[in-house]
Amino acid sequence: MDLNTSAPSVAALRIDGARLWQSLMDLARIGGTPKGGVCRLALTDLDRQGRDLFAQWARDAGCTLRVDAIGNIFARRAGADDSLPPVMTGSHIDTQPTGGKFDGNYGVMAGLEVLRTLNAAGVRTRAPIEVAVWTNEEGSRFVPVMMGSGVFAGAFTLEHALAQRDAQGVSVGEALAAIGYAGEAGPAPAVGAYFEAHIEQGPVLEKHGRVIGVVQAALGQRWYDVTVHGMEAHAGPTPMELRQDALLAASHLVAEVNRIAVNRMPHARGTVGSLEVFPNSRNVIPGRVKFSVDLRAPDDAQLLDMDAALRSACTRIAAERGLRVDVEQVVYFPPQPFTPHLVEAVRANAADLGYGSMDVVSGAGHDAVYVARVAPAAMIFVPCADGISHNEIEDAEPAHLEAGCNVLLRAMLAAAEVVS
Repeated sequence: MDLNTSAPSVAALRIDGARLWQSLMDLARIGGTPKGGVCRLALTDLDRQGRDLFAQWARDAGCTLRVDAIGNIFARRAGADDSLPPVMTGSHIDTQPTGGKFDGNYGVMAGLEVLRTLNAAGVRTRAPIEVAVWTNEEGSRFVPVMMGSGVFAGAFTLEHALAQRDAQGVSVGEALAAIGYAGEAGPAPAVGAYFEAHIEQGPVLEKHGRVIGVVQAALGQRWYDVTVHGMEAHAGPTPMELRQDALLAASHLVAEVNRIAVNRMPHARGTVGSLEVFPNSRNVIPGRVKFSVDLRAPDDAQLLDMDAALRSACTRIAAERGLRVDVEQVVYFPPQPFTPHLVEAVRANAADLGYGSMDVVSGAGHDAVYVARVAPAAMIFVPCADGISHNEIEDAEPAHLEAGCNVLLRAMLAAAEVVS
């Protein structure tokens, strides 16, 4: 993509990979765990320390800061025409209880590195550039997940988010006030373009030997609670042909969930991650089983097809086994395509920089998924070791992180327009 400048110094501009890595390592010390990971739950004092460190770094980079009512932080580098909507990047710095150094943190530190690089090179952009730190993306302490970006995009109300409570009964509003990040309420400002750099959190890029994932879309998700109603009976006297074994029926349905996704590869997903057996006794035939189903697909048509296949399997197996199966959908996230011209900017800049890339979809939720509802948006993935994330051993190659940040820099410059 054309950077809209004839200055060769801008076309040749690269981020400082060592500085980016050091920022990630410095941030990781806040909430660092003995196994080398990070535990920095949303709106705890450790989160405050992480936020304070980012805020100081952003001020040192000449940015102005604002905090909204759900605690999202926006660090702004002024543009030549500061009335234009900003070109934004960012992610989150809250982690899972046994999280790693890179999930979310990379996107925020990559944004900070873009600011530092532009400052060092004396580059001025027409539109302002902002780096966002979104509140409670992980949902480890408070639900819903992706809370800050969800409020920003109007997916749920500020009042609903502030009222949510953790396991100790502390509300989001109380926690924000306690750490000093309860900002001003008001309508979300317009965003000219949003880019989010992120580790892939899966094995595809590493398997294919590619450095950049050009993210086409985020998978839509439908989650269900499925309950199989059978009959408890003694495991010894009850003949096999006379049983209403809820666990046996559930096991067939677990296999069906897998089959539904396998038949719709490469992007469909089907997972049973939780299963409760009643009465859960060694010598009692299970009378009731409740389990979760997580279906994901890149478009609604396929997701609805998977929904129909699940319900059909439940009806069929219930009839075959002489019992009842109830299906309740509990979550729906619509598929979210990213903005074509921004996706193409990621692809083109990866090619210009000589990085091997491939088109991918995001199977996980990210703040970009909500931001994409209200602004043009795209994502940049880089590999992580063995595809492992949400784990203390999460790891990434410094060279890959540097590459993703260089693509981010180029894409943001093109969107913001270099003027000098």
